[in-house]
Formats: sequence, C-alpha cells, structure tokens
Amino acid sequence: MARKNYRTCVRMGNWNEDIFLEEEMMKDFLEKRDKGQLLIQRNRILIANLLRQTTLSVTEDGLIHYGDKVLVLNPDCEDPHGGQVVFGRLVLSVTPEEMKAHTSNDIEVPCEVTAMHNASPIGRNTFIILSLDGNALGEPIRYGQNFGLGTTAGFDDKMFYLGSDHKTMIKSAKKSWLQDVYLTDEFTYLTCWQATYFDPQLRIEYEGFPVPANTKIIIKHCHTNQALAANRKYSLRTYFGKECEVACHTHLDSHRNEKPLNYWVLCTGNPNDHSSIVLDKLDPASENVPEQQVAGTSTP
Repeated sequence: MARKNYRTCVRMGNWNEDIFLEEEMMKDFLEKRDKGQLLIQRNRILIANLLRQTTLSVTEDGLIHYGDKVLVLNPDCEDPHGGQVVFGRLVLSVTPEEMKAHTSNDIEVPCEVTAMHNASPIGRNTFIILSLDGNALGEPIRYGQNFGLGTTAGFDDKMFYLGSDHKTMIKSAKKSWLQDVYLTDEFTYLTCWQATYFDPQLRIEYEGFPVPANTKIIIKHCHTNQALAANRKYSLRTYFGKECEVACHTHLDSHRNEKPLNYWVLCTGNPNDHSSIVLDKLDPASENVPEQQVAGTSTP
C-alpha cells in the first residue's frame, strides 16, 4: 500500500504560475464581456440586427422611387391547369455564412443571398432603391433605367449592394451552378439592375414608363442581361433554416416568355399596419390597377 508523503493542502509543482494564469484568463474574459466581444455576444448582436423590425416606404402615387425601402418578393406560383397556389411567396434576404456568423458581429462580404418565406419587413430582407449618381432621390424609377439594390441588414453604418457576375468554374450558385448572386460593399456596374415589364408583348410599349409598386416585373442584371430568379426546387441549409437558392438566370418557357421564377414584386409598406405590406391587403382581382394608373401617365 502506497504511503502519502504530503497532505492535501501541500502545493506542488508550478502552483504559483497556475494561479496567475487562471487570474489572467478570468481578467481577459471579464474584459471581453464588458466590451461585448465574446463570441456569443457578437452572434447575438448580428442576429438582433438581421431580425430587427423595419418600416417600409409608403407610396402615395403607386410608384417606386429612388430611396424607397421595399421588399423584393417572388409572388405565389399558381398551377396553370388547376389555378391553385403550389408555391408560396419568397422574399429576397441576406444570409451570412454560418461559420462567420458565429465569430463576428458584422456581415462579411461577399455575403450570400437567399429567398425566405417570411414576408414581414425585417433587417435581412429590406432593400433600398439606389440611383447611380445619387441625385435622383425621390424620383420614380422607370423601365429600362439602371438602379441599385442596397441593404443595411439592420446596421446603420454600412451599406451592402446586390450584385452578380458571369459564372466561372470556381464561382457559381451552389446547387444549380448558375450565375451567382451576392452582396458586396462596392457600388459598381456589377451591382446595377434594370426593371423590365413582365409581359413580352407589351415590353417595348412600357419602356421608359415609371415602375409601379406591388406589381410583377422582371429584374435584369445590366452587365450579364440575365434575370434575377428564385430557384424554388433548390433549398439551402442556412443559419435561419432551409431557404431557396437565388441565382441570376433567365428561365424561358416554350413561348420564349420568362417563367414565374423570374417574376418579382417591389413591395411597399401598408400605411395602416407597419408590420405588413400592401400586397397582403390587395385583392387578386385588382392586381392590374397600378398598371392602369401608370398607363394613364404621360409618356417619357
């Protein structure tokens, strides 16, 4: 039987160094906690900004203007034979990389963009209509006119811009391998978009007319001439659950018309309820009312 040469209170080895090391670790922890630099604190700050409630712009003339805060929504898809909704609406949203979201309280670019099912205006799905020169604030955007889509994602000091570029072997959408869509912090020609009338037979007639709010349009990338699309059959696992992939590709049917994947609606806020959008209050039978109003405006 082994004999104990020392009592339990006897300190052995580098006990003094170990005590100082524990004290330094505790001081470092408390200092980071007071400054909000702990990983869990950074993660909470990021999530709080992304999920912060926002207020969309309310349009009085039924048009979309530079500087408006909107939701970029892919509307419900209906079965052409049965007339029933087979897919719900999707909203363009900011989706930071999951690993980076755990280690930072800010969004690192380039940042991924997906389509979420929740249409409530929050930081991660609210976009701002931007002009190229910055001097057209308050003026309506027109079909065929360049504009930018920017978002603050709940942060007040930074602006991120929706962009795209030609696909390459090392840069493309994750699931569909189509042209990638991302967020960047540089406002260049790669972040310029155009609104196109969704009906090809009337597209030339509507060129130059103001873009109405809460109606279907085609959003095309200026540099590649590809249309923004919500790929509903491709789902991605994100920090916020499963969401649909967003790419830049013009999906055409047998009649050379864009498919519903390329239909988008710039949704404005409901003046009676800031937590909802005008599209929630519109009757489906009155979908073309804003278009009729625009048709009565003066030609450009």
